[in-house]
Amino acid sequence: MRYANPLCLALLTALLLSGCASQTTKPTEFSGYLADYSQLQPATSATGAPVLRWISPQFRSERYTTVYVEKPTFYPEPVPSDQVSAQTLESVRDYLHQALIRELQGRMTVVNEPTMDSLVLRSAITGVTVSTEGLKAYEVIPVALVLAAATTAAGTRDRDSAIFIELEGLDARTSEPVLRVVRKGHGLALENSSTQLTLEDLKPVLDVWARDARDFQPGPR
Repeated sequence: MRYANPLCLALLTALLLSGCASQTTKPTEFSGYLADYSQLQPATSATGAPVLRWISPQFRSERYTTVYVEKPTFYPEPVPSDQVSAQTLESVRDYLHQALIRELQGRMTVVNEPTMDSLVLRSAITGVTVSTEGLKAYEVIPVALVLAAATTAAGTRDRDSAIFIELEGLDARTSEPVLRVVRKGHGLALENSSTQLTLEDLKPVLDVWARDARDFQPGPR
């Protein structure tokens, strides 16, 4: 872990907590879940959040009459911590799965098994981190599902929670990827290093992700 002087830390923290850069996953934070990251480009989600995205030139939304939503996985395997429990991680995964189904049902038919005309959505939660707000910026290389915080003299400081996701859509007929999205979101700030991260802290982020999946528009080519 690298350390910076206090001025640099202050600037980095400001960017991390309030700027658009805080919402964009850096290449050093790619997990390896997706087969190819080279064509990802900065884009804006339906709710206006910055994301990294690739859309195949062959993608046509009208080709798909149904969507099959795989249950999100963890990549890499989660390593629970004192502040991020295994139960919370499972709750987050289950909630994200149901949120995606709930929102996508408002736009197209969600099926229990993919058909030849289905778009298959597969995703991985690639990181859930907690870092000390206002003191230190933590680099995750690679993103691991661990508590990203060190012992400090200011244990009562607020802590910023973040979650990372990598998602791709596959054409069920060909099994070829037609879109990929990598993004990061911030949950609610935790009071201190003793506060447990819960599903409620991350629900607002997960709901936004699900709505963005529903309202996704490929845009002009």
